[in-house]
Amino acid sequence: MSGVEVLRAAGAGAALAARRAQVQTLRRHVLTYAGLAPFILIAVFPVYWMAITAFKTDADLVNPTVFPFWFHQPPTWQHFTYLFQHTYYSDWIANSILIGAVVSVITLLTAVPAGYALARLGLPGAENLGIGIFMGYLIPPILLFLPLSKIVGITGLIDTKWALVLVYPTFAVPYCTWLMSGFFKTIPPEIEEAAMVDGCGRLGALVRTVLPVSWAGILTSVIFAFTLSMQDFLYSLVFVSVSDQKPVPLGVATDLIRGDVYFWGSLMAGALLVGVPVAILYSFFLDRFIAGITSAAVK
Repeated sequence: MSGVEVLRAAGAGAALAARRAQVQTLRRHVLTYAGLAPFILIAVFPVYWMAITAFKTDADLVNPTVFPFWFHQPPTWQHFTYLFQHTYYSDWIANSILIGAVVSVITLLTAVPAGYALARLGLPGAENLGIGIFMGYLIPPILLFLPLSKIVGITGLIDTKWALVLVYPTFAVPYCTWLMSGFFKTIPPEIEEAAMVDGCGRLGALVRTVLPVSWAGILTSVIFAFTLSMQDFLYSLVFVSVSDQKPVPLGVATDLIRGDVYFWGSLMAGALLVGVPVAILYSFFLDRFIAGITSAAVK
């Protein structure tokens, strides 16, 4: 066999091997996505169902003879119009954002110094104290109703959104303190020592060197506190009954269900307007959120 034929055979063998590798890669991708397809369907279907219901007319919604997963009459905006013109939906959104933002700030102002103290100051029993703080997060919320009701009543905040600002940190701060403590332990103490050698105090070293490299943990705490504030229903149902003071989960569930009458179109429209933008926003921070959770948990 000549040299040219040898080169041709080698090239043909390389091409065949490359094609086999491509086929194997394609097969692996197909099997992977085929395995994920049922879970994707389960995750996406509720959003699809909300969107379909939010844009259907009432006649199309209650017609039992038609295929329920598509439109049989032209889509309508009437459910969205009803939300903003005949309910306090815009107030509910504003209340939810305000409550979540204030609770997140309170949580950070408390959890960051507390977590840093547990991780760095060498307090006696700091490890057990951190576990005890985390266990406070595990207390069922229903057990805290009586003491929290007494506190809310004393402060005169009942039936206002500020009652929720007062009670939500009770389950956000313990978890975020534990989270920040674990995250601070992953940061080398040498960077603080170098800052203190250069003249910074403990607080200055924290602000100048530790916090700038702790954004993953801080962002995780903010997302956690904001999410808990946005999704809570139990506390808001107990402490707030005035319509214009309610957050979105409570307002949608109570003001759009009247006896045995369910405003399904407006219910789904209200859930869609809040749920989808929040999910999209959180998807941009998903990697940092996972990094913050895993760093604290591993430590």
